[in-house]
Formats: sequence, structure tokens, C-alpha cells
Amino acid sequence: MSNDFDDATQLGSIGHNPSVPSQPGQQQPAFHTPNLPEQPQADEDPEGTLLSAHGTAQPALPQQSAPATPNQPRFRQPMPQNLRQPAANPAVAMPAQQPVQPSQPVQPSQPVQPVKQSQPVVDTSMMTAPSKDITEFHEKFAKLVDNVSQVVVGKEAPIRQCATAMVVGGHILLEDNPGTGKTQLARGLANSIDMSFKRIQFTPDLLPSDVVGVTYYDQKRGEFEYREGPIFASIVLADEINRASPKTQSALLEVMEEQKVTVDGVTHPVPQPFMVIATQNPIEQLGTYKLPEAQMDRFLIKTTIGYPSHDVSVNILKQVNVTDRAATVHPVLTGEDVLRMRNISETVHLDDAILEYIVRLVEATRHNERIQVGSSMRGALALTRCARVWAASDNRGYVVPDDVKNLAVPVLAHRITLTAEATFAGNTPEQMIGQILEDVPAPTLGANA
Repeated sequence: MSNDFDDATQLGSIGHNPSVPSQPGQQQPAFHTPNLPEQPQADEDPEGTLLSAHGTAQPALPQQSAPATPNQPRFRQPMPQNLRQPAANPAVAMPAQQPVQPSQPVQPSQPVQPVKQSQPVVDTSMMTAPSKDITEFHEKFAKLVDNVSQVVVGKEAPIRQCATAMVVGGHILLEDNPGTGKTQLARGLANSIDMSFKRIQFTPDLLPSDVVGVTYYDQKRGEFEYREGPIFASIVLADEINRASPKTQSALLEVMEEQKVTVDGVTHPVPQPFMVIATQNPIEQLGTYKLPEAQMDRFLIKTTIGYPSHDVSVNILKQVNVTDRAATVHPVLTGEDVLRMRNISETVHLDDAILEYIVRLVEATRHNERIQVGSSMRGALALTRCARVWAASDNRGYVVPDDVKNLAVPVLAHRITLTAEATFAGNTPEQMIGQILEDVPAPTLGANA
């Protein structure tokens, strides 16, 4: 009796047709005969009950009671041929079932080699002897530098940079530690030129009207009048500029860029030539306000002075009047001389290779992973104008790549903003510009240079 039950259970688990009687011990066929009609598949409902073809519920037998053997397939009918093999029609076949048969072996990808650009060559046909105007420029520029050197001893590089900014008509920012001579340098430059000079001591309570002036009502005349502020001078010393509030600092944006002041809708031009010499202390943070990027970009040059060497310090102590050396300086140039030197500098030849070199330097600041904000086009224009003045100060009527290299750091460093990662790593804008000068190839001079 148990054998019959086991046989029936085994046959039922492999899809036995109940219409065909089963004999004990007789093995049922695998249902490959073509005369046997195809039976519909039985579905299983969520309750675990088998539904027959007629829709009647039948109890489902446990699958573990009769495991399938290799000679006894689990399916009632063999799997159709089209389900076991990939489709013959490529248009109908699934893309995942088609094995990739490359006609040629796949070669590993080769790294892309950068295209080497030919190093530009400066045309030397314009490198001739200096003209009379260039010689005149050189003599006046040297006289100005020597006169300021009496105030700040042993600092020829920052003095030349300040004189360059004066001739170009730009503004300069002196940033250094206390006691290095920032104010003395500004006063010495102002006293060396016979032009009007005013000093503004920036403090937290300074108002914009204290800088640009104010409009008041004159009761005697019965009309409004404008009283000029200290900004109306040819040379303005903005001492400790970072101590003023951002509202007061913004009052300098218009006058530094457009050489004019607008008060109550009325525009007032400032004297020409016009220059702002600002100083700030990078060490002190209490009671100071960081200059915004828009104002930093308006400074033509940002430079430092540094401490004097040992021998220079001894020579300074030997001088009698150590406290106020700037007061002993007398003017050696006039405002008309500065304007004429500016016109002469515009005639200095600038080769196309030098112009392309300047543009590549500025573009390199915009495509550096450690620089968040690169230099604007204003930086390229400033570097071009300063290079012309620097060349004329060396008694040359043409610009060479070394002129651009000497001015790249003081002209471009304050116009870029480093990323937070680069700042935390200890990098400075001056170091980044120096690295760019090493990476960007400079043009070479021709054989006749």
C-alpha cells in the first residue's frame, strides 16, 4: 500500500495526467508522444493551492516529497526549442543574448599626448637704439627713483614698482608688517613730485562723506554747495585702509576706476594725474575689514617692502635725521613730466609674441585646480602697460620677456583667489604666480637680439 502511494505521489509531482491509470511498479512515460493532447499549465494561487485547467482548486503536494531525478524531468512537457536557444533572427533577439564577436582584438587605450606648441620668437627688427624720448624717460625715471631711495634705503625694487604705477596712472597697495616704511615710501614718492598730496587716516568710524566730500546748504547764498573731500588730490595716501568699514571702502571704487566722484547725482572729476597709495597691515585682524575682490582688482600693483638688511640697518642708524626722512625730500618732477612720460611709454614697441605670452599667463590663472578665481582681463591690460614703462625705464624702446616676468607677481598675485585646499596647504598667491611663470614657456629672442 505504501508503494502505491509513493508511486502516485511521484507521478503527481511530475505532472501525471489523472485520466491515465497508473499501475504499481510501472514507470510512466515522459509524455513525448505526439498523440497526447497538450494540457494547460496549472497555476498556483497565493494560498498555496493548485488551480486545474477547469478552474477547480486542488491541493498542492509538497515539493520535497518527490524530488526530481535526472531520468524524470520536472516539467510535464519538454521546454520548447525556441526558449532554450537564442533566437535565430538578430532583429528580434535581445542585445544581452548576442555575444560580442570583435573582428579584431581590442587594443588598450593609449594616453593622449599633449600637443607641443612651438615656442614663439620675438621679432628683433624693432629692437633698435633708444630714441631721444626714451632716453629722456629713462633719465627722469632714474631721478625719481634715486630721490625716493633717500627715504627708503636699500629697497630699489618696490620703489621702481611704485614709480611705475605713478607713470601708468594706476594705484598701488603696500602690504607689510608695521615699521617697514610703508608710509615713508608713500610720502617720499608724493614729495618727489610737485603735485597736491593729501593723507586719509582710515578708522572704523570714518564715513564715506569724510572721503569724497559732502553737499551742504549755504544759508547766506540760499543754495547748495559741494565741499570737496581729501580724495581731491593728485596723490592720496590711504593709510591703514583695511581699518575702514566696507561702506567707506566702497566710496573709493568709483574714483579709483573712473577718476571721478559722484555726490548727490553730480559728477566731480579729480585732478590729473591721480594716484592712490594705500597701506595695510596683514598681521592685525582685530578691528580690520578685508578688502573686497572688486577693490583689490583696482590696484595696479601690490607689493611689500620687507625688513632692511644688516648693513642697511647700520647705515640708517648712522644718519642724523632718522625719524622723518621724507620731510627732507624735494620735488624732482612735475605733474606735466609725469603725463609726458606716460605718453612716451605708450610708444614702446610690444611684439605679438610678448602679447601672446601675457595672455597665456593670465589664462593659466583661470585653469589651475588650486586657483578658485583667476585674473580678469584687467590684469592683462595692467601687465601690458607696466611692461612698457619698465622697458622704458631701462632705456629700451621695446619690451622683452624679462620685463613681463619681473612684474607678473606684483601685478597678478592680488587678483587671484586660491581654493580652501590650497590655502590650508600653505600656498600663497605669489607662489602660484611664480609656479605659472615656470610652467608657461616664455618667447625667445631672435638671432639679432
